[in-house]
Amino acid sequence: MKLVKTEKIENSKVELHISVDKATFDEAVNKAFQKESKKISVPGFRKGKAPRSIIEKMYGKGVFYETAINDIIPDAYSAAVAEAGITPVAQPDLDVVSLDENGLVLSAKVFVKPEVKIADYLGIAATRTVAPVEEAEVESEINTVRERNSREVEVTDRAAEMGDTAVIDYEGFCDGKAFEGGKGEDYALKLGSGTFIPGFEEGVVGHKIDDEFDVNVTFPTEYHSKELAGKEAVFKCKLHALTRVELPELDDDFAKDVSEFDTFAEYKADLKAKIEKRHADTADNAVSEQLVDALIEKMEADIPAPMYDTEAENFLRDYDNRLRMSGLDLNTYIKYTGMTLDGLREQFRPQAERQVKARLALEKIAALENLTATEEDLNAEYERFASAYNMPVEQVKESLPVDVITEDLIVKKAMDLVREKAVVTDVAPAAKKPAAKKTTTKKTAAADGEKKPAAKKTTSTAKKTTAAEGEKKPAAKKTTSTAKKTTAADGEKKPAAKKTTAKKPAAEKVEE
Repeated sequence: MKLVKTEKIENSKVELHISVDKATFDEAVNKAFQKESKKISVPGFRKGKAPRSIIEKMYGKGVFYETAINDIIPDAYSAAVAEAGITPVAQPDLDVVSLDENGLVLSAKVFVKPEVKIADYLGIAATRTVAPVEEAEVESEINTVRERNSREVEVTDRAAEMGDTAVIDYEGFCDGKAFEGGKGEDYALKLGSGTFIPGFEEGVVGHKIDDEFDVNVTFPTEYHSKELAGKEAVFKCKLHALTRVELPELDDDFAKDVSEFDTFAEYKADLKAKIEKRHADTADNAVSEQLVDALIEKMEADIPAPMYDTEAENFLRDYDNRLRMSGLDLNTYIKYTGMTLDGLREQFRPQAERQVKARLALEKIAALENLTATEEDLNAEYERFASAYNMPVEQVKESLPVDVITEDLIVKKAMDLVREKAVVTDVAPAAKKPAAKKTTTKKTAAADGEKKPAAKKTTSTAKKTTAAEGEKKPAAKKTTSTAKKTTAADGEKKPAAKKTTAKKPAAEKVEE
């Protein structure tokens, strides 16, 4: 087998002409006969025992050619690719050019990794803005931990107050008649939550356990049930129990319970330091984004569409993996969001294109700078993957070929070089504008599948607050993937038969 010629048929696409000598082809045909003849029945012979000459006379001389050609193609194509020194980025379009007494000639048209030009990639200017740590941000995180460590305690020595959770029975009446869905038993109502219409929760405040009382309210004029909209109603209620949330004191004991520190002052200082680190990391990531944008602008390359298609598919596959880790899968996500696979691919397309361009630029820089990965680098990377995926190092090495890891390390080194040589200017963050006050509409919730005792209807958008009338809930927000991974050097499969391989740990994207 040999490569006859390589012909460039368009930008980033070549055609390989591959010659297979007659002896090699004849050997492949003989192997095909030995494999396929077992399935062929010929009158007068036991199944699989008919001579090749009889089978060829009965079914034609080329009866085994297709099997032979399919067996030849993988090795022939791989050898031609290696000889041509190209890197395919998609499956080839294969064709038989000729088959005669001289042997077999194949044609393989395939998209290849493009030629890349880039200059002035060192010394790129960028700005770095680190947001200061506001006291309110520290307090917010402390309060989050505080609420997480809160406990609910029973209230028996006073009347209901806003912020309490009241366990009540209720039944609503309008014009002296009970209305459908207006009844609930042992309903836990957070007072002040706005779960029920205005006036109801306020009507519970001030009552004690075992009190029976009436709450008079007026349904909103925009209430979803026209029969009740704008009407006065009375709810007959009984208060069974009260609870309140008790937050831990912000003292040294709190610090000991939620951290490794002995004093609250130490805990707070550590929390502030972590927030500062987070802000600094965010600023550094923003610098990297600027640098990648600049590299993409400076790069020249005619990138074939299949490279983008493959990367978008990688993003989709990674998203599916993350969904599965959270107990979902792609099919379920699509069902409940009304999305389609093609729609998701289109969402990932901009990210995929940016990733492909960034990687090509960094690979070119690595080549220009003669960057390499040492044995020490490789071992450290395998150890990192083993730790991240809780796998033995040897198993990681079996899953991730050394050439893939090597390519990824070299790309990372190229990005590190660009960062190191960049001219980064620290700038102060812009002054914050006073936050505009938000106008919110309180939502209502049904009690155990029944209608609420007078829920409000939200009219500003198409979203309705549901009672027990089976109205649609607002669709869940779509999530886009931002996780980073490293692809192999666009390593496409050979056109050989598919193999089932052990699942590999997901590689990481180019660090930006």
